[in-house]
Amino acid sequence: MLKRLYDWTMAKAASKHSTTWLAGVSFAESSFFPIPPDLLLVPMVLANRANAWRIATICTLASVVGGIAGYMIGFFLYETIGRWVIDFYHLEAQFANLRQTFVDYGAEILIIKGMTPIPYKLLTITAGVAKLDIWVFIGASIISRSMRFYLVAALLYWFGNPIRDFIEKRLTLVTSVFAVTLVGGFLVVKLL
Repeated sequence: MLKRLYDWTMAKAASKHSTTWLAGVSFAESSFFPIPPDLLLVPMVLANRANAWRIATICTLASVVGGIAGYMIGFFLYETIGRWVIDFYHLEAQFANLRQTFVDYGAEILIIKGMTPIPYKLLTITAGVAKLDIWVFIGASIISRSMRFYLVAALLYWFGNPIRDFIEKRLTLVTSVFAVTLVGGFLVVKLL
């Protein structure tokens, strides 16, 4: 099933309506869809590196709006839709751990984990269930998703095809190193 979804997503990246598909996949991935928008983002940027920033912007904005939908599922519809999404992707253990962490460190968790390949739907639904302030959620989502998608777009813009294989094989490593560097920078500024 995932192979068919992957093939379908790659075909959409090559279509003349690719930006519409990118927005749709970015929106859906933030609340229920299993395929990350990177599968559209990467080939679209490689095909037209001059539009890298526009493509990253579309991906970011649609992901944040989709994240708001995921938040609303968690806030209002967890017992009906939210629980089904969490169960469907076998994220029950992560959800239980993340829920309390959101209560304690909402924005920080969303910023750091929202940059990684952790299923963003898990974060958005959990933030809604934890009743994280909606404006904090939106702000943290804008920061984390823009850092995630602009980082990928920037690497592809500057390095092109050679970086594609590296990103596809080591996306977790790339975003994790970036997140650690970012958090380290915040700590240094706070301590000074």
